[in-house]
Amino acid sequence: MRKIIFICFIFFLMSCGKKIEKTELRPRPVNEMGLIATYSSSFAKLHDVPIHAVELGEGFWKTRLDFNHNRAIPSLLQLLEEHGVVDNFRRLSGRQDTARRGYRFTDSDIYKWIEAAALSLQSYNSPELKAKLDGVIDDILAAQDKDGYLNTYFMDERAKNRLTNFRDDHELYCLGHLIQAAIAFYRGSNERKLLDGAVRYADFIIERFGPGKKQCFAGHPEIEMAMVELYRTTGEKKYLDFAGYLLNDVDVANLEQPVKSSDFDYAFSGRPFFSREELVGHAVRAMYACCGATDYYLETGHPAVWNTIKKLWRDMTFYKMYITGGVGSRYSGEAFGAKYELPNDRAYTETCAAIGNLMWNWRLLNATGEAKYADLMEKILYNGFLSGVSLHGDFYFYRNPLESFGDMVRQPWYDCTCCPPNVQRTLASLPGLFYSTNSEGLWIHQYNNNELNWKLEDGTSVFLAQTTKYPWEGTIEIEILPKNKTEFSLFLRIPEWTSAASILVNGEKTPSSAVPGSYYNIRREWKKGDKVVLDLQMPVRVVYANPRLKENAASFVIQRGPVVYCIESPDHPGISIFDIFCPIDTQNPATGFKPHFDQNFLGGIVSIEIEALVTTHSLEQVPLYDFEKYFLPTRTTTMKAIPYYAWANRGASDMAVWIPWLVE
Repeated sequence: MRKIIFICFIFFLMSCGKKIEKTELRPRPVNEMGLIATYSSSFAKLHDVPIHAVELGEGFWKTRLDFNHNRAIPSLLQLLEEHGVVDNFRRLSGRQDTARRGYRFTDSDIYKWIEAAALSLQSYNSPELKAKLDGVIDDILAAQDKDGYLNTYFMDERAKNRLTNFRDDHELYCLGHLIQAAIAFYRGSNERKLLDGAVRYADFIIERFGPGKKQCFAGHPEIEMAMVELYRTTGEKKYLDFAGYLLNDVDVANLEQPVKSSDFDYAFSGRPFFSREELVGHAVRAMYACCGATDYYLETGHPAVWNTIKKLWRDMTFYKMYITGGVGSRYSGEAFGAKYELPNDRAYTETCAAIGNLMWNWRLLNATGEAKYADLMEKILYNGFLSGVSLHGDFYFYRNPLESFGDMVRQPWYDCTCCPPNVQRTLASLPGLFYSTNSEGLWIHQYNNNELNWKLEDGTSVFLAQTTKYPWEGTIEIEILPKNKTEFSLFLRIPEWTSAASILVNGEKTPSSAVPGSYYNIRREWKKGDKVVLDLQMPVRVVYANPRLKENAASFVIQRGPVVYCIESPDHPGISIFDIFCPIDTQNPATGFKPHFDQNFLGGIVSIEIEALVTTHSLEQVPLYDFEKYFLPTRTTTMKAIPYYAWANRGASDMAVWIPWLVE
């Protein structure tokens, strides 16, 4: 009878959308907290490993993190200074006599830069960067009002307008990024000065807004996940409760500023999160809202929120996501489109939206331990995210189309500067995305040369080293060195893209097969020097689109390992890439593709060549319509494909991800 009553109680909670309260936080030292501190989260299956526990070795990601730390982060601070973003704070403290410059949300850009620098300092010892970081933080805190408010656009001459337009003014968005920056700085340095300032501003908001007080809504989500992380960092439940209020309990009828229903769609905030049926509106806002909702679920187990999260993830991955992991197809509003509305040349696919998608899937992975979320993270990292930054790390794309006609050039600066510091903080965070722990053992999510120096959840110290040429080769050697002999599970992600995988433990094949798209559990007593070899078959594969995605009918994408490829005009002099057709053997689609690694080409890549056909006359010279079926003479040519992330690093160029095919 008690069991029946309990089950009925759970269903009642699900039907009314109320949360299940979490138990008290288990304390953990601040320097042991990862990107999102899930160690004490009651509904997390996996727990965080801090950035400083993972040291990347020479290879694909280390090259990019080095550029990020040594080149991109310092150069962006210089650009932020040149465009007055730090002076906006100095003017309020009297340290600089100048007018305020930039958009109303420019404070968030310096906060993201602080987060990037603070995360990077967990991997690099740089007194010079630390000194610059301290100086910027001191300038920011000197501008803060005595009551805790801190937003350079709505202080001084615009103070009367503060907190009056949540739809447009981004005040809570900027606060969210301040909190995230403060937490990153605190976890990396154990210094509370910026965190104390962020807490004062957060308390200023909570004292004035919420249930039974004035009403507000996020406008541009970010504040929700920041408030949950502030709860994880301080243990103060009021921050978790405020995140829950923003997600589910805003009384929109009593907002002082009238807001249209369409505004709540565009902002993906204001109405209850668990009432959402599909992803609509501004793609970055929707992704950040989903991050905040997933963080909230990890702490509360809110069943209606979780059901909505799963529904929205399916909506994205089945109908609204590009092959690169990019999202947000519409120029208008930088927004999600309808089902299968995924144009190639007009794809907006903002870099920040890909980052939001990455962040969301990291949280989903922590919640479930399901490989599909780590697989999608990998797809985004190598494609939809990495295309947003140049090979040397300091030129950027705001949008990332899948087809271009020579009109795209990377820039070091955008007046709307959201993407560059977002790229930098994401790159700096990467070591924190490789591993997790739980009571069963150690989970490996991503592959790259690195060393892990951490501990299992029973306190046993463990050292692990990966050696690999990933993503160009699929063999990963893993040496395990626990302090003492100990039994635990080692979970290896078997990527969904591999055609087959084999695993050797100390030279012996494991008894059961490894299934692509899952984690393989090796449970044994481990001792120093044990070695696991994971061999992922990495053939060139052809990817086709759902027939309802009509724009890509009779076209295909080349993929090898996690890397999506494109063709670019510099590799095809004298012809248009849009006049190329590729023969496909339907019985064996990958026949004829020839991978080739070139260390000195585009930073070291595997390019892929195949014999293709090109029209002898440009299709631009052919009438748009005809009464006869088009039959154009062709000749053979060598088509060369490069990783999508590497395009536009040789100047403006034509580019295409989807390639027309001819059936043999």
